[in-house]
Amino acid sequence: MGSGNFKKYIKLLGAFCLYLLTNAHSYAALSFPTINVGMQGANTPQEFTQGVQVLILLTILTLAPSIIIMTTAFVRIVIVLTLTRQAIGTSTLPPSQVIVGLALILTFFVMSPTLSKINDTAYQPYIKNQITQQAALDNAIKPLRTFMFKQTHEKEIALFQHLAKLPRFKNPDDVPTYVLIPAFVLSELKTAFKIGFIIFLPFLVIDIVVASILVSMGMLFLPPTTIAMPFKLIMFVMVDGWYLITKSLIEGFVT
Repeated sequence: MGSGNFKKYIKLLGAFCLYLLTNAHSYAALSFPTINVGMQGANTPQEFTQGVQVLILLTILTLAPSIIIMTTAFVRIVIVLTLTRQAIGTSTLPPSQVIVGLALILTFFVMSPTLSKINDTAYQPYIKNQITQQAALDNAIKPLRTFMFKQTHEKEIALFQHLAKLPRFKNPDDVPTYVLIPAFVLSELKTAFKIGFIIFLPFLVIDIVVASILVSMGMLFLPPTTIAMPFKLIMFVMVDGWYLITKSLIEGFVT
């Protein structure tokens, strides 16, 4: 590098430093917000109670996605779709993101009447200051309980009633929500695996037929699943499998 170029770069660097010094007051005028996170001692019982309420609220918000998923149609739908993929034999197609996304979309479709009732009877009156917070929570849980009762078997409710050592329920209003939710989840798991078993049967028949043909032809070292997969895909496409499964799932919740 020549001395002329070196002097040129030195002048440019000096001019840039001079610019920063002369405009320092403009940068000093900028103010940025500060965030302080700390804990202070509670001086009164009311302050302690408020702190506990905030802690409980943050805990509920953290668990809210799991609670919402477990009290809706998502459990049954995602299990059935996953079992369908395994029955076809394509372990990675459709991808898990597609399966979960489709399950969420179908869940919103199934739960839309329930969500509309919650919005009309709980959320809208609450934001308009027509009802209290407790009344809004009570109104919001009623449509959700109605949905869960339609999908829950009496055997599961009796199981958790016995485990909780509660007296026999005379009507659905006597069933506590903490008993209804696990009974609902257990019923959904049972129903989902029943549907999955029915879906597996035709694909299992194809596997058995292909394996028998390969054994009779002496092709013992050729994987039957590899040969059977194209036939499974052809059959699934010809009967419009995704349409039938989606139709059956949604009708199972609507009826």
